[in-house]
Amino acid sequence: MNKPSIQVSRRHILRASAFAGLAAATGLIPDMLRARRAPALIAQEAARPQIPYGVASGDILHDRAVVWSRADRPARMIVEASTSESMRNARRFVGAAALEGTDYTAKFNLQNLPAGQEIFYRIQFQSLEDIRLLSEPVMGRFRTAPAAKRDISFLWSGDTAGQGWGINEAWGGMRIYETMTQMAPDFFIHSGDTIYADNPIQAEVELADGSIWQN
Repeated sequence: MNKPSIQVSRRHILRASAFAGLAAATGLIPDMLRARRAPALIAQEAARPQIPYGVASGDILHDRAVVWSRADRPARMIVEASTSESMRNARRFVGAAALEGTDYTAKFNLQNLPAGQEIFYRIQFQSLEDIRLLSEPVMGRFRTAPAAKRDISFLWSGDTAGQGWGINEAWGGMRIYETMTQMAPDFFIHSGDTIYADNPIQAEVELADGSIWQN
């Protein structure tokens, strides 16, 4: 008896080959075998965890610091740290899960850092429902305390916007902050009043020369 033949089109072969090559190149095959289902090659942005408020660092000593962030859903924090902005030779750490009980925030204690060194770190959140879904990474940076005594520099500011005056983007925004950044201080202290909420800021202010300040 002749066995029935299976007709496979050239298009099906090409699509299957392309998918197999992509899966092998990106390391998806082990995950596919564990999950017993084919992955979505392009995840919808809404399906990925988001980092709506950026990242932050604090409690910085000469050899350690705490970094933290907030996701928009249950997710696990992934942290990478390096002494290079290119993240060359970065160390990778799997942190705690950000859950509803912590308002979807998580923190990680980076240790064994070099003293007096600028540290670059990158945070992502990994979905707890599908470990293949990761948020876009968000970068941060800080400088560890020096191991020996040396001079340090402070900058301070306050009363940033209010009493009729705000940020004029046509003038380059608040350029004083760019000047302060270029001085690379060890500390910046903002003494408060980022706005005066009880003083309305109008959209436009006419200056003495007749020009218009755009808030």
